[in-house]
Amino acid sequence: MSEQRLKTPLTELVGIDHPIVQTGMGWVAGPSLVAGTANAGGLGILASATMTLEQLEEAIAKTKAKTDKPFGVNIRADASDAVDRCELMIREGVKVASFALAPKKELIARLKDNGVVVVPSIGAAKHAVKVASWGADAVIVQGGEGGGHTGSVATTLLLPSVLDAVDIPVIAGGGFFDGRGLAAALSYGAAGVAMGTRFLLTQDSSVPDSVKQEYLSRGLQDTVVSTKVDGMPHRVLNTELVQKLEHSGGYRGLAAAVANAVKFKGMTGMKWSTMIKDGLAMRKQKELTWSQVIMAANTPMLLKAGLVEGNTHAGVLASGQVAGIIEDLPTVAELIDRIIAEAVERIDSLQQYRVTAPA
Repeated sequence: MSEQRLKTPLTELVGIDHPIVQTGMGWVAGPSLVAGTANAGGLGILASATMTLEQLEEAIAKTKAKTDKPFGVNIRADASDAVDRCELMIREGVKVASFALAPKKELIARLKDNGVVVVPSIGAAKHAVKVASWGADAVIVQGGEGGGHTGSVATTLLLPSVLDAVDIPVIAGGGFFDGRGLAAALSYGAAGVAMGTRFLLTQDSSVPDSVKQEYLSRGLQDTVVSTKVDGMPHRVLNTELVQKLEHSGGYRGLAAAVANAVKFKGMTGMKWSTMIKDGLAMRKQKELTWSQVIMAANTPMLLKAGLVEGNTHAGVLASGQVAGIIEDLPTVAELIDRIIAEAVERIDSLQQYRVTAPA
């Protein structure tokens, strides 16, 4: 672990050595990657949206067996068993609860009362204000450069707007991959950075090597924000499958979504009643049409085909734009050490621009 340190409100809030967060990427952020990040001094976050409650309990146990450092779990606030998942986190002493959507005020209070740090992800300043007023400890703000579900506003504009709106720690996501980015985020006033694609492209990631090479072979123009994957803006690698989806009609997408919903049910053991209940909550919280709710069933199975099974012809590869500028596959420890060393160097070098005005 790097001997250099950058002390920020994030490192103090969570009790980690470095202000770097590995995001909860579905099918990617499992116990090995999360524990590796934690042991390297960062904050690793387990992705639980594609797990049953029992699978999440097992994943938490595996992570705890690999590290005694703080780590987090990302859950869907609109899931029908969100409360049960939070109770599990409380029982297991998980340090951070990360949410893709704003959790209810009562759930935030329950977690905080039991020593869990609550960190929702938000995409607009008004959302940050809302969760801050409800008691959230910090927020992750992802700009349009980020992978997966994303907005259209660039990080360089979204980040300062959120920083001006709230007085809790803000973690910057979307477009970060090195120490220069961390130094820049800190200079904006952020408490750290969150990275997904950069952690996916490490030796500790469980993604098949052939898929990692697919990412590394891409350029900066090789991602696309598509609504044909699941009905919502989703940044992915612009593969042949994605191109076909982009030029397909709505009927084909809906038919595929229904088929994928059946597969997802079989894989997770979820009941139809639970899936329907989750769909109703998603429709209400995200203000989606029924067509978009049905299309959302595409996401877990298409991502699984690409990121787990390595089938880039039948699967989708969520990706931030940074994939086009990443060139190597370090270990997580090597990556974090490198980022911190470069950030410290950049911050120190800024002193050369200071000029003392003549008396």
